[in-house]
Amino acid sequence: MTKQLASLGYQIFFEKNLESLEAFVTSRHYSQILVLVDRNTNDYCLPILQSALSQITDYDIIEVDPGEENKNIDFCIGVWKTMLDFGADRKALMINLGGGVVTDMGGFAASTYKRGIDFIQIPTTLLSQVDASVGGKTGIDLDNVKNIVGTFTQPQAVFISGQFLSTLDERQMRSGFAEVIKHGLIYDRNLFIKAKEVNLETDDLDDVIFHSVAIKNEVITQDPTEKGMRKILNFGHTIGHAIEGYSLSHDVDPLLHGEAIALGMICEAYIAHKINGLSTADLSEIVQAFDNRFERYSFSKEIYPEIITLMQNDKKNEERKLGFALLSRIGKCDYNIYIEEELILESLDFYRNIKSL
Repeated sequence: MTKQLASLGYQIFFEKNLESLEAFVTSRHYSQILVLVDRNTNDYCLPILQSALSQITDYDIIEVDPGEENKNIDFCIGVWKTMLDFGADRKALMINLGGGVVTDMGGFAASTYKRGIDFIQIPTTLLSQVDASVGGKTGIDLDNVKNIVGTFTQPQAVFISGQFLSTLDERQMRSGFAEVIKHGLIYDRNLFIKAKEVNLETDDLDDVIFHSVAIKNEVITQDPTEKGMRKILNFGHTIGHAIEGYSLSHDVDPLLHGEAIALGMICEAYIAHKINGLSTADLSEIVQAFDNRFERYSFSKEIYPEIITLMQNDKKNEERKLGFALLSRIGKCDYNIYIEEELILESLDFYRNIKSL
């Protein structure tokens, strides 16, 4: 059964077998179809796409290496050069088949190639389904600063299928679920309560995914270019992105995005408790919810200067002030709150040695 959400000039399709994809593509009469994959989605997800496009056999594959560390200008240049080698013109279509790295970078490459060609997002991870693929943000990282170069460009459509989730391991599923929990925390306490109870290995996630995407879609349609309300989607990301950047450059097995954002949400919930009215009970509930799903990341105070430096380069800052979205209660979030460095360090201390509340 197909469900749809109307977004910013395009549709988000929720379909098990991508039933509408082939008719959607053929109706547009594109001059050429390019499919961007990474090594993993080429092996495990491309066959699902090929089954859905059974009548379309003429397309070109562009493959990149998987991993956030490869979402950079060098790999993007490689994508552009391959598009040139394939002779792609302005009437070509890019289908981005992958997780957040592929949809972010593929969207950016498409939105800038010859000043922009059409693209479709087909997210294959839970994280990209509920977050990266929806909303029109494209981007690449620079010097471990997340998504510092990018555009606001809407896809022609997004196709979300639960089939792809069977290709993921348990760690990837948990990482993606951090964003589901975030959507509940910032907008809908009922989703947060439901998310706490979900068993990622046995439960049908279709309704939770639809609910989570519907929340993000409602927020972004009110504020497409992040001038106001859309900033609530950044809850946990100011500190979380800095931790993720640090881990990428220092750890043999770096944190996944959701793992870093879970850490960031605990820290930023603590800050909200200190200055934005978040109750002790809500803070405790948030800490417990993440501790039930995620292992703690171990770090010392020695990394604090590097974390602050990474945060100072965050795109959400204004006039060199560190900008945050902070909860006032579970289900309600405020934005454009600027925090002093001392309180940020205190929140990192809180995470390292969870104090009695």
